Amino acid sequence: DPDRVNYGLPVDQYIGGIEHAVLHLLYARFFTKVLRDLGLARLDEPFARLLTQGMVLKDGAKMAKSKGNVVDPNDMIQQYGADTTRLFLLFAAPPEKDLEWSDQGVMGAHRFLQRSWTLVHTLAPQLQGVGPYEGDGSELTPALRELRRKVHLTISKVTDDIEQRFHFNTAIAAIMELVNAFYLALEKSTPGGEGSAIPELGAVTTRAVWREGLEAILKLLNPMAPHLAEELWASLGHQSSLMSQPWPEPRPEALVEATVNLVIQVNGKVRSQLIVPAGAAEDEIRDTALKDAKIQKWLAGKEVKRVVLARGRLVNIVT
Repeated sequence: DPDRVNYGLPVDQYIGGIEHAVLHLLYARFFTKVLRDLGLARLDEPFARLLTQGMVLKDGAKMAKSKGNVVDPNDMIQQYGADTTRLFLLFAAPPEKDLEWSDQGVMGAHRFLQRSWTLVHTLAPQLQGVGPYEGDGSELTPALRELRRKVHLTISKVTDDIEQRFHFNTAIAAIMELVNAFYLALEKSTPGGEGSAIPELGAVTTRAVWREGLEAILKLLNPMAPHLAEELWASLGHQSSLMSQPWPEPRPEALVEATVNLVIQVNGKVRSQLIVPAGAAEDEIRDTALKDAKIQKWLAGKEVKRVVLARGRLVNIVT
């Protein structure tokens, strides 16, 4: 039935190993051309996109039973769990590159999942009964706005890495950076530092921002570590499965930069840094840079010939 053939073809994405690049693709394309010439299909190619996977190496050699260098995934799963094993395989290399097996890499993936577990369980008691933040961010403190911006930047990057390039390794790296950002914020907001109990996260709005961030982390982590993500999702008080949740989308208003970190140079040498509102006028930035205490020391007894603002990130004062 041509209609049934044309309904299912072409396949959106073909993923195969490098050793299959000749025979599998050759046969598939050959029969597609035959069906086309016979008038049974209205397509020229069987696959819209192709991704050729790299091989798994151990000690520089292709992992194969014939070489006796195969690592049994069941052993890794017994020791570290399926989530750690999967996370390491995705994180170790881009899919089109060869992957070098590393026991240290497996342990590193396991430590990251442990940190994620600890973070959620440390914060969960403070977040019960509070929904994720849904405002425009105008009432948030600069620190909370920056933390929320980091959340939505990560959502945007992870989504792009997965959908456009299948680069799970950089997607996982972005999630790791986000978890680290929450630990840093936790240290700043807790007298006892990382790992201590949290007597208070502050107002409901503050806790809502933290819940929004933790839920985003779990949703982004779910494709790579579904068992852990599901457990942590339930620990936040959810009754429904994480699998039923839609993929997060970045909020445009959250991506807007609240402040800009400017580097100040005097005659081409870095002498100070300056944090200004993102929408500050150029004249205001120049005046603030000239009044900076560290810069005043380098300008003493000198005449300022010009102040150049470059790319909105650099102020160069020429004397």
